[in-house]
Amino acid sequence: MEAQLLSISVLIRRLSKAFQMATGNFFRYTELPQQKPQDNGVLFPVILSPNHITDSTTQSTLELRDFQEAIKAQKPWLESLLTRSGAILFRGFPVASPSDFNNLVEAFGYPEMLYVGGRASRTKVVGRVYTANECPSDMGIPFHHEMAYMRDFPSKLFFYCDEEPEAGGETPIVLSHILYEKMAERHPEFVAKVEEHGVKYTDIARDVDDPSSVTGNSWKSTFKTDDKNVAEERAAKLGVKLEWIGNNTAKVTSPPLSAIRLDEENSRKTWFNSLVVGYNRLGSKDISSGDGAVQLGNGDPVPDHVEQDYLKILEEECVAIPWKKGDVLFINNLMVLHGRRPLLKPPRRILASLCK
Repeated sequence: MEAQLLSISVLIRRLSKAFQMATGNFFRYTELPQQKPQDNGVLFPVILSPNHITDSTTQSTLELRDFQEAIKAQKPWLESLLTRSGAILFRGFPVASPSDFNNLVEAFGYPEMLYVGGRASRTKVVGRVYTANECPSDMGIPFHHEMAYMRDFPSKLFFYCDEEPEAGGETPIVLSHILYEKMAERHPEFVAKVEEHGVKYTDIARDVDDPSSVTGNSWKSTFKTDDKNVAEERAAKLGVKLEWIGNNTAKVTSPPLSAIRLDEENSRKTWFNSLVVGYNRLGSKDISSGDGAVQLGNGDPVPDHVEQDYLKILEEECVAIPWKKGDVLFINNLMVLHGRRPLLKPPRRILASLCK
């Protein structure tokens, strides 16, 4: 009789989970003080936690496969929520390892975005999971849209907290359309130039990776080859110009790229660029320094007072939620910029996966 009751209890639990997945009750909203309300009433970011039923008889717990099945069943709703919010933080789910994270990303079913042409130092961990950026953790990373310096860029990003920081090391995020609105209000003439000319990114890539730099990939790592001719061919396919400086250094220049894009699903413009990255690296926009820079598409520099004001707006509007072990942050790359706060007390290990 006891075994029969246990079997019934397990069956009830499984049926309860199936019902939750089918009806959309698998997830529950969680609120934290760092979140910011949007005009549409949705908090930024949305935070989802499990709404599973615990069974004291079987001591059952939520399993990764339950999470995966819920994602598959509720994918349209999750995508709609991402479109309205820009970012979703999954907290409290059983994502315990890089392999779990890889399986979770696979559950969404998005094609992988290969990191060809990317400028951050990254190492493959498992499957389609990579280290987020291997520059020293006590360095901050400026706000940016992922691979905005390329014609092709990921539409969605996943970040996973494998090791929770003791202090600092947050991944701040900010809504891009708010930046556009603020910049258009405060600097209308500059924004008009940006819309007309776009922006152009120039970088200097050596033949060995520089782990001390935020954008420290060598040209060999960037283009996945140690053959200069192959590198030139791959750069051309990406729409990038490659010029050789001496024997081992490449000057990598993008064509003028749109820096203000239309978020068609929400019918609003976004500030889709990485202007601040070049500024933070150099403190100026002088590409003759040999370290790379960001300019307007017509070659004009970004005025310092505009850049400084932009940095202030970023800090005013961003949200930085401290990482917890197992957190998964799901970002719409067309809507949201992200960065990294300096790590104040280790450890910290954040992994990433990019999707088309």
